[in-house]
Amino acid sequence: MPGLRRHPALLWAFALLVMAGFASLGVWQLGRADIKREMLADAQRVLSARVPQPAGVIADPARTDAYDWVEIRGRFVDAPAVLLDNQQQAGRVGVRAYRVFETDAGLHLLVDLGWLALPPDRTLPQVPRDAARATLRGLLLPPPGSGLRLGEPQAQADGSLLATQVEPDAIARTLRLPGLAQRVLRPEAEDGFGYQRDFDILPNTLPPEKHLGYAVQWFALALAVLVTAVLLSVRRARRLRSTPGSTP
Repeated sequence: MPGLRRHPALLWAFALLVMAGFASLGVWQLGRADIKREMLADAQRVLSARVPQPAGVIADPARTDAYDWVEIRGRFVDAPAVLLDNQQQAGRVGVRAYRVFETDAGLHLLVDLGWLALPPDRTLPQVPRDAARATLRGLLLPPPGSGLRLGEPQAQADGSLLATQVEPDAIARTLRLPGLAQRVLRPEAEDGFGYQRDFDILPNTLPPEKHLGYAVQWFALALAVLVTAVLLSVRRARRLRSTPGSTP
């Protein structure tokens, strides 16, 4: 910093670079807030209407990021349960359980059965297959936001798969299925399965308000850099004026 104070052009170049970086992060956070507000609004419209869409929307590539209410018939296939690790609920650590459902039309998709707590020794819960259930209704939505990818889903001693993110293609490869829909189905809470489940589409991720708060912080940092650069420039100018024979 002493060198920058002696060279105002370098000071301002550095300040502008830092301000641009902070401002771009603020703009990015505002963009994320807008995206999530739109997601919440879209999901709420679907949940308010709850008009079943044709089962074909499950495989529609144009709707992989959309929300649809569906009612489907089929069966849970005899395949291992998929457990999404590092899922928190009210401050408790647990997993989110999924099983593969095959519709009468032959489409495979993951069904979000809900959240289960993990004991201190991290013993994974048993997730029995509901072989008798033939009808499901609920919200078709994109998989939960991805965290750090730590490799393919790992088979556990009980046969289940432990995953750090829900990637339908990777899970289909591991389960040796011909394919999985790019969206998952979250049934209504009253449909049972015995696990905690709701229609919160942003679990374990930041809501729009948090993104807005972070945006304000980044813009405040950019403003602080500007104020600091101005103060340093003013102090330098005063020092030069008070020093006889000095050059700007």
